[in-house]
Amino acid sequence: MDSSDQTNFPTPSLRAAYLQRFPVAAAQRMEMVFTLKSASQQITNVLNGWLESTAGSPARFQTLALLWGAGGRPVPHQEIIATLKVKRATVSAMMYSLEQEGFVQSVGDEQDRRRLLATLTKKGKDIFTSAMDLNASRIQKAFSGLAPEEIALFQSLFVRLRDGFLKVVDEEAKQ
Repeated sequence: MDSSDQTNFPTPSLRAAYLQRFPVAAAQRMEMVFTLKSASQQITNVLNGWLESTAGSPARFQTLALLWGAGGRPVPHQEIIATLKVKRATVSAMMYSLEQEGFVQSVGDEQDRRRLLATLTKKGKDIFTSAMDLNASRIQKAFSGLAPEEIALFQSLFVRLRDGFLKVVDEEAKQ
């Protein structure tokens, strides 16, 4: 879908009504919020599709990435739970599935038998590195229209925007 096919505001009538109540600068800020939200959702949908096609789900990809990044260090299931910000049952079911497919291996911690430690198998490393290479190529193509300095500027501006939103939330929480 071509981005020029979409307006930033949901409808021209909403923009007109907004402009009757607020100055143009406020409408521009609102348009930016709509653009960011829409773009973020569309990018998330594309990324989720890519991750699902290469690893089965975004959570599975994140888990394989965490284990791969650990460089062979056994990773406690609790660390996976904390990283993904999900419930223990979710990680238990996912780890069971990954183990059944031969991508990961979980063993009891010798110091604390209540803890499970996970590592990638050779098959898991192969699947993950293949997925990572494919997705890196896709991301490179997606960013091909931007110069490195534009990417750095956008990242800096986006962090400032995020911080601005979080500042408002903090201020409102203190009231």
